Amino acid sequence: MSLVGHEEAWAQWRAAMGGERMHHAWLLAGKKGLGKASFAQAAARELLGADGSGDHPDIITLTYGPRNKDEAKKRDEGKPYELARGIKVDQVREIQKRLTTRPTMGSKRIVIIDPADDMEVSASNALLKSLEEPPQGTYFLLVAHSPARLLPTIRSRCRTVRFPALSKEAMDELLRDLAPQVDIATRDAAIAAAAGSPGAALSFVDLDLGKAAQLMGRIVDEGDRDFSLRGQLAGVIGAKQDIPRLQAVLDLARAILAEKVPSVSGDPRKLVDTHAQLVRLTGEQPTYNFDPGLLGMEIGTLLAGAGAASERGNG
Repeated sequence: MSLVGHEEAWAQWRAAMGGERMHHAWLLAGKKGLGKASFAQAAARELLGADGSGDHPDIITLTYGPRNKDEAKKRDEGKPYELARGIKVDQVREIQKRLTTRPTMGSKRIVIIDPADDMEVSASNALLKSLEEPPQGTYFLLVAHSPARLLPTIRSRCRTVRFPALSKEAMDELLRDLAPQVDIATRDAAIAAAAGSPGAALSFVDLDLGKAAQLMGRIVDEGDRDFSLRGQLAGVIGAKQDIPRLQAVLDLARAILAEKVPSVSGDPRKLVDTHAQLVRLTGEQPTYNFDPGLLGMEIGTLLAGAGAASERGNG
């Protein structure tokens, strides 16, 4: 079944399947959470004429592996394990060894790399050789959230299919269908924070950040002279060092601020500067592991300052 917003991607894929010569490498580009990986798996099965679901011997998926040998041992023992931050060259070379043999069930085989933009440089260089001289019957689907991070030589050898962000109306309809239990305020906050990404919106709902969204909005609109709203925000964020949740909190703060910028009649530079600082915090959080409570206070202070600047701009 096609996900919302995949209609054009399917049209391009099926037109190519019906053509005289199918391009051997495809770049599936778009922001995270648009269902590109799901499309890749479904498109691969369609190309192979495979019914049902589950693993297929001629669909090879390359993604993050264990962080090191100790984590690999945990994986082999069926225990939880940490993932590496990128796709390594050894993983690509292992796939390339498999490509020296014939497909298992037919004449075609598909390699899905997800996310391709997280390949280490050496892995990208190794993959380039396969893209330049693809084995007969082998097709590559590269999922990329930030395609500009790929080597230009890789991008040039791929046919690009772009996955657009969804409109607010489409996002609202999707959340009403998939998360009917969610209240309006949380749904609206999820739509704002996700910026057109269904996967991000559903993750936001799962993380239960509706109260945080309300507090951030009040801080921007009302200010926070006595720091009480910032204290509440820190409390809602909690003390747990939960990186995905903290990243979602930062995404939410940026979204709330971005919505505020167009309504400013005066100089918007303070808001733009605050947005840049939130972007910086988002990039630093996974590395520096900021204290969640202090991070909440910092976010609140930035939003309060931006709100005050907005009021001055509006006279």
